[in-house]
Amino acid sequence: MSAYDVGPADKVRKGHPVTVDRYTAGARINHWINAICLVLLALSGLAMFHPSLFFLSSLFGGGQWTRTIHPWIGVAMFFSFAGLFLRFWRANLWKREDGTWLARIRDVLAKHDEHLPEVGKYNAGQKFVFWAMSLLIIIMIATGLVMWDQFFYDYTSIPQKRLAVLVHALAAVVMICIWIIHVYAAIWVRGTFSAMIRGYVTGGWAWRHHRKWLRELVSRKHNEQSKGKAVE
Repeated sequence: MSAYDVGPADKVRKGHPVTVDRYTAGARINHWINAICLVLLALSGLAMFHPSLFFLSSLFGGGQWTRTIHPWIGVAMFFSFAGLFLRFWRANLWKREDGTWLARIRDVLAKHDEHLPEVGKYNAGQKFVFWAMSLLIIIMIATGLVMWDQFFYDYTSIPQKRLAVLVHALAAVVMICIWIIHVYAAIWVRGTFSAMIRGYVTGGWAWRHHRKWLRELVSRKHNEQSKGKAVE
């Protein structure tokens, strides 16, 4: 059994109920920094997207401040997400059961868990969000740099800047939609949202939603205990 998605800090803890460590404090802080940056980028970006949304610029001190702050928040988000990527890319590699899970999306929506395959630490939906966001953030930072006239005006032509504006806006709309789906899913699957706050889930939650990951953890713990007894 491949433990590709078992992190060194993932651990099953005895108790009533049994709990399973899922996210370290560092991962949770990294995630929330990224989430805050995304919200700020969405609000400031929408303020500059259309005149009817310009009122949102008041949240940042006006139009000039919004224009100044927006790209710097983008840089902060890029490096923040880079941290998340390095932490989680391996656990988000596509596996055979993910295709089966995706093919049975109706059972997912109907919460017919008995018809779904056992999945690792992340299911196909979570992996889609991860890789889509990874691609979109690269597009956003690349087009954002082309548009950042304060520092990069002389490096690109006007037609290139216009194309960058269009691609940047389209990517932003897609990113906001994916973020909404991500937040909704985290609230819809009870226990997911709190896991990113507390860092752990119950054994029952892990068994129901990420059974393969739980089996891998228990198997690792059993092997460690066996090695310990052998040494003794």
